[in-house]
Amino acid sequence: MVNKIISKILISLAFVGFFSCQKDDTEIATSEVTSEIVYEQYGVPFDNVPENNDIVLYEVNLRAFSPTGDIQGVINKLDHIQSLGVNVIWLMPIHPIGQINSVNSPYSVKDYKAVSSEYGTLDDLRNLTDAAHSRGIAVIMDWVANHTAWDNTWIENTSWYSQDSQGNIIHPPGTNWLDVADLNYTNSDMRAAMVDAMKYWIYNANIDGFRCDYADGVPFDFWQNTWETINSIPGREFILFAEGSRSNHFSAGFDISFSWNFYGAVKDVFNGQSVSKIYTAHSNEYDNIISGKQWVRFTTNHDESAWDATPVELFNGIDGALAASVVTIFTGGVPLIYGSQEVGTANNIPFFFNSTINWSNNPDMLEAYQTMLQYYNGSGAAKSSLNSIYENNDVVCFKKIEGAEELLIIVNVRNNTINFAIPSELNSSSWTDVLSQSTISLNDQIVLEPYKFYILSN
Repeated sequence: MVNKIISKILISLAFVGFFSCQKDDTEIATSEVTSEIVYEQYGVPFDNVPENNDIVLYEVNLRAFSPTGDIQGVINKLDHIQSLGVNVIWLMPIHPIGQINSVNSPYSVKDYKAVSSEYGTLDDLRNLTDAAHSRGIAVIMDWVANHTAWDNTWIENTSWYSQDSQGNIIHPPGTNWLDVADLNYTNSDMRAAMVDAMKYWIYNANIDGFRCDYADGVPFDFWQNTWETINSIPGREFILFAEGSRSNHFSAGFDISFSWNFYGAVKDVFNGQSVSKIYTAHSNEYDNIISGKQWVRFTTNHDESAWDATPVELFNGIDGALAASVVTIFTGGVPLIYGSQEVGTANNIPFFFNSTINWSNNPDMLEAYQTMLQYYNGSGAAKSSLNSIYENNDVVCFKKIEGAEELLIIVNVRNNTINFAIPSELNSSSWTDVLSQSTISLNDQIVLEPYKFYILSN
């Protein structure tokens, strides 16, 4: 374990002047609020946080990830995570869960500065970040800034919460989330406490950033001011990940954000629509993006696998799930793997209560994920922009080039055999199949069995 550095860090939380204080980003004046907290820095800040373009992201649902359902269970499987070429772990919320109006959701936070005994202790979290960092893997925490549990100690400060005309604290408007209380971002004291709680984990557990739940429900200026403050911490790099669809998250300072439109396009194409919809969704998201920012591409996450369906069901079996992942990983953006999809878990995976993942399922699928993600991690071409698109209604086919490296992706998105005519530019070309390491020669046409794909390098 990395030794503790006994260096005291003075954290000055100063929120002065004008804040955008309503959920529609209206600005009103607030009073000056300043607090100072001294923390001791735990460990050595991780100096290998990947650039946005290099991230390979892995989400952990602690309640399903191991038989014990805790942080130690994640530590025990770090070799597995590393084998997938992953360099960033996203932990779902680890805080104590509220008991009032509870549905046992980890997104009902009772104490922002505590680890739930269900998951372990602060020392367990420190052990995880130490062990992950030693493998070159960053760790980010899920952060719930829009609301708290009804029995969070903050509730004593009623002005910290949104209220109805009778002065009653309310749940988040427009939702059915009755287990949580909506926070009031017109209140500067609450804002300061929120940023302090974030910093607590940076200094006390050496975490490397935050995935922010329901980022749309928190004002733009809070995120902007907060990320300016967080990023000013010396000697640190952070990954700031928005869950939301609001167009201004990147300009607020988030580095990466969920690519919901691309996910929808992939589902539509695998359900029969033209492959062109994938390219359109990709270009719509990247044509006007802020330089250096990235969209997170996925075929599932904890919400989709809990409330909708797993990739095995959505994409018509193991072969379809893998084919959809190849399209998602290699078209562009940050690839996200949700712990369970790499072994083809078919049934829904809850996160309001514990369940299990059979890690021995579908070893061939796991091997395919390991091989293609390790290749992705080390490939400049895989992370570069699309160079050539070869239009076909039923087959994804595109090429990427980075320096002398060329990558060709061919994916049959249909559950039937297709005789695919090789584009003239590719005719009589030879490639190495990344998965099998065999030589593939392309001449005239190629027979693609249902959901067959090729990841080909020169």
